[in-house]
Amino acid sequence: MKLTKLFGLIAAVALTAGPALSANRDIYPDPSQAKPDLAAALKTAAATHRRVIVDFGGNWCGDCQVLDIYFHNPQNRPILESNFVLVHVNIGHMDENVDIAEHYGVPLDRGVPALAVLSDTGKLLYSQKSGEFEAMRRMEAGSVTNFLVQWKPTKPGCSVAMVTC
Repeated sequence: MKLTKLFGLIAAVALTAGPALSANRDIYPDPSQAKPDLAAALKTAAATHRRVIVDFGGNWCGDCQVLDIYFHNPQNRPILESNFVLVHVNIGHMDENVDIAEHYGVPLDRGVPALAVLSDTGKLLYSQKSGEFEAMRRMEAGSVTNFLVQWKPTKPGCSVAMVTC
């Protein structure tokens, strides 16, 4: 009887924890891929007039896993795919690609995931300064939606306030 209660408790915890308990997936490629992936993303962004989101993190990071789930949920995926090129930069255990994070003004010591947004020409538009997404497992998918909407490029003839443009 005690074993049944234990399994019930484990199931209840798993259900309330949400996406934070999802199995780790390999989101972040080998650290050596960061510079070629970033160059390819900038080329794609320039050709398609989209912005680049540079996502610094590691496959070991639960909050990074949750951010990726939220990026690709049914609400956010269309916004992401039509307005951004997403690049995952593997920071190892805070010891890889630190130079790229520094170049974009992202202080990794504030936590990951950490994001930077670049224009289609590679100009830095935003860099996360204070660990805004480091507690992603306690945030809602809507916080990612708000971020994507805030940083998506405006189309000619649209005002910044118009979400549907």
